[in-house]
Amino acid sequence: MYLRPLQLSSNSQVYISGDVVVDEGVAIAPGVILRADPDSRISIAAGACIGMGVIIHANAQGTLEVGAGVILGAGVLIVGSGAIGANACIGAATTIINPCVDKMQILPAGSLIGDGSRPVTAEVTAEATAEPETPAVSTPPVEKPVKETPEVDRTKPQRPPETTSSPESAPRQQPPQPGEMPTILYGQAHINRLLGTLFPHRQAFNRSEENGQTLGSGSE
Repeated sequence: MYLRPLQLSSNSQVYISGDVVVDEGVAIAPGVILRADPDSRISIAAGACIGMGVIIHANAQGTLEVGAGVILGAGVLIVGSGAIGANACIGAATTIINPCVDKMQILPAGSLIGDGSRPVTAEVTAEATAEPETPAVSTPPVEKPVKETPEVDRTKPQRPPETTSSPESAPRQQPPQPGEMPTILYGQAHINRLLGTLFPHRQAFNRSEENGQTLGSGSE
């Protein structure tokens, strides 16, 4: 942060108002304003160094004490009531409200101490220090592998799938139901007996052909 240095003014006097007690060994630069409101008091101990353009304003019916050997940089503003410990060092352009600075404490230049009218700054700081939430990781769905069907070689003749027949899988012949005519299967022997019954001369005719004779030749 760049801080523009204060320019020297032609007025080298120090403005003092109210109940202000300054030790003889205090070094005060030009342009310093020391003001104490009614029922308030400013006390600066020996060996303090007040930089150019410093404003010390005591109010709230209290006492504002600056300890021995305190160094206040140029452009420091101190308002309210409180105390700055001995040998403390306050950087330039620092603003302190109701100071409560310990001994040997060092405040960097451009600081703002004791301002309670900015709760937003505290909330922002708390949010910044909070740990960021980790987003939930969504796992991608697992795809099931697809079984590849083997390619069929169309150049080769395809054979129908062989089926193995077992006696258990063969259809069973059901017995005829009552009132139904049974199916009759005729064999060769049955047909021969039936023909022998219908044509009794058929046997003699067959024998004559086997002997090489016919009915006509026998009559001659």
